[in-house]
Amino acid sequence: MAKIGIYGSSFDPITNVHLWTASTVAHRCKLDKIIFLPCSSKRKDKKMKIEDKHRLKMVELAIEDNEKFIVDDYEMNQDAWKISTYETLKHFKKVFSNDDIYFIMGADLLVDIGEGRWDHAEALVRENKFIVMAREGFNMLQAISKSPLLRNNDDGSTFHLLDKGLAMEISSTYIREELALGGEPRYLLPEACYRYIKEHLLYK
Repeated sequence: MAKIGIYGSSFDPITNVHLWTASTVAHRCKLDKIIFLPCSSKRKDKKMKIEDKHRLKMVELAIEDNEKFIVDDYEMNQDAWKISTYETLKHFKKVFSNDDIYFIMGADLLVDIGEGRWDHAEALVRENKFIVMAREGFNMLQAISKSPLLRNNDDGSTFHLLDKGLAMEISSTYIREELALGGEPRYLLPEACYRYIKEHLLYK
């Protein structure tokens, strides 16, 4: 039985911190694989700056030399009304029916789920396992204890909290802003992705 992490994000663009975070989570949580899941531009809660095909390609370029990392375009291929983290995890649990599936997310998203802002929030928490990464300004234990939804669905293994040394921030927003204003964020993202952005004149 393998342990597989699902790492969903806009990846707009993917950064070196995304890669470092995934590598650290895989190491600490003894994951066999991490599936990078770029979210669809059709999601009603997201607004992407570039087309799905470019974000997908950059993730492919960024992870091609790591055998533990794979990319999946599952959400990009779904109709807008079908897209939710609950449905996505149900899909991957079916595909990897003999393995343990974990959803990797930041503490800020844990707060949002605890406040019921996500579709199917109760079923999502009740039926799945989560690896939660520290975010500056968010207290993970407090978020769980304050939310009836989270605390009453925590059997002791629902949430794996990583609160040491994972609050490093290099945001995709910062990189986009630098590129748009003629800045030079070259060493904040994989070199292959930087070259791809330049070649395709992205984020101008």
